[in-house]
Amino acid sequence: MAPPATSTGSAKVDAVVQNVAANTPEKLSGIALYSRFALAGAVCCSVTHGGLTPVDVVKTRIQLDPVTYNKGLVGGFRQVIAKEGAGALLTGFGPTAAGYFLQGALKFGGYELFKQQSINLLGYETASNNRTAVYLASAGIAEFFADVALCPLEATRIRLVSEPTYANGLIGGFSKMLKNEGIGAFYAGFGPILFKQRLRVPYTMSKFVVYEKVAEAIYKRVDKSTASPGLQTTINLGSGLIAGFAAAIVSQPADTMLSKINKTKGLPGEGTTSRLIKIAKELGLRGSYAGIGARLL
Repeated sequence: MAPPATSTGSAKVDAVVQNVAANTPEKLSGIALYSRFALAGAVCCSVTHGGLTPVDVVKTRIQLDPVTYNKGLVGGFRQVIAKEGAGALLTGFGPTAAGYFLQGALKFGGYELFKQQSINLLGYETASNNRTAVYLASAGIAEFFADVALCPLEATRIRLVSEPTYANGLIGGFSKMLKNEGIGAFYAGFGPILFKQRLRVPYTMSKFVVYEKVAEAIYKRVDKSTASPGLQTTINLGSGLIAGFAAAIVSQPADTMLSKINKTKGLPGEGTTSRLIKIAKELGLRGSYAGIGARLL
């Protein structure tokens, strides 16, 4: 940072002012700021979703074959290991980690970007008075673009999990689907993925809104300016946990439908909408919540 343009008349005071200025971090904006939000979201989503691949494998098996996998999360782990070996629990790790790296970058970076653009457009006071609408709109727009990037990789993951012999990993599965079924196969689940966590757009909208509201409620009782970094981190984590539970419950039916629609190729001439209606009728309310325990975890 440049030294002050004018002198205070005291060499000692000038030295102190220059030292403070030099050690004051410059406020980030534009690409420098939003690229950090995007990278943080990308790394966190990739690590958390990739690390929980075994849970997602069991959850997907419960959703796709509830008759066989009917012993809950722990029982599902045992069934998969007994039938296919422990390595089967990492099926789909590649597309999960890669897909959520892209999705996390666009979702979290986009959310902060669109939130700031809303403030710029509406003005701070109006945006603050209508902050729930700002949270909802920002999250919804960010999630839409994030899902465009995620959908092909999510479709590949589900195909690998539902058909363990389909291909060897991300590249093999992606290439085979593209060659045999065309690019449309990757977006057969785009409708339900938007309504998944997916009721995806509602998932993200509910997640960010619940997160912001829980954090706001806590900080009405805790002075943020005096809260230690450890306490602020605990509040962030707790708010995120509650938001994740709420969003998972809201979006579970569409998560199940997404698994179902990406399991196999549709019949000739069968559109996505008709497939979704048929799947919804087959599942019923109870069936649509298969695997909710694993998903909450």
